[in-house]
Amino acid sequence: MSALALGLILVAAATHATWNYAAKRSRGGLPFVWVSSLFALLLYAVAATAYWLWRAPVLPAGIWWLVVGSGLLKTAYSLLLQRAYRHGDFSLVYPLTRGTAPLLATAAAIAIFGERPTPLALAGGAIIVASVFFLGGGTGLWHADRAHLRQGIRLGLVCGACVACYTVWDQRAVGHLQLPPVLYDAGTQLVLFCVVTPFAWRRRAEVAVAWREHRGEAAVVGLLSPVAYVLVLTAMSFTPVSYIAPAREISILFGALFGARLLKEADAGRRLLAAAGMVAGVIALALG
Repeated sequence: MSALALGLILVAAATHATWNYAAKRSRGGLPFVWVSSLFALLLYAVAATAYWLWRAPVLPAGIWWLVVGSGLLKTAYSLLLQRAYRHGDFSLVYPLTRGTAPLLATAAAIAIFGERPTPLALAGGAIIVASVFFLGGGTGLWHADRAHLRQGIRLGLVCGACVACYTVWDQRAVGHLQLPPVLYDAGTQLVLFCVVTPFAWRRRAEVAVAWREHRGEAAVVGLLSPVAYVLVLTAMSFTPVSYIAPAREISILFGALFGARLLKEADAGRRLLAAAGMVAGVIALALG
């Protein structure tokens, strides 16, 4: 991985953990997702217009299905993530979501794109699996009094699968077809907004509450999320996904620290250690 790609990924990782922290603090659902997507669209209206006037790109025909597909995956991810944060601690859900995603994305890259990781990368995957097990509390996870914890873990793992799916999907768009990251992600954000809007209209009283009480957090999510992902897409445009997907998960450490230090969540020692194990695993994946 080049120094430029690594630099983009590290900035994106810190930005990503920050907007997820804001999403956790909001404890919102679909109304909050709609409000945050409104901020994202306002940002993209400026950025996409400026890019179009600057480069005047010629887009290949028939790309709409790529944009729609990615937008639907990100809609599912956004809604599931909000639900996961209502059920589980930030220092649990965030590392699970981010730690399992590169493992699944790397497996998909092997199957779909024919990429071949080294034994070191495979060892990194095994470390991630072991760290996920440790993060969840080992065999104690199955005790009857941990049903709520298990629900948070299940949702975190599903979110991780969504991230893996759209990571591989988007690599096809920006890496293989060379679609401009700013325009591509603006399109996927528009799809998310259009899908969520009819449901938000039916719950407009809740949307008004989300705007009144959590528009600050929504602005952080809506503005930082696109910035973080465009940085990732830019790195993807010249770096294989099997390197990008693991390296960006350095944000796991940021997430674990936010949960332990800022939110004062329980079991901080175990979760920080498990997060460190995941980081070691993703580094092995990236080096492999």
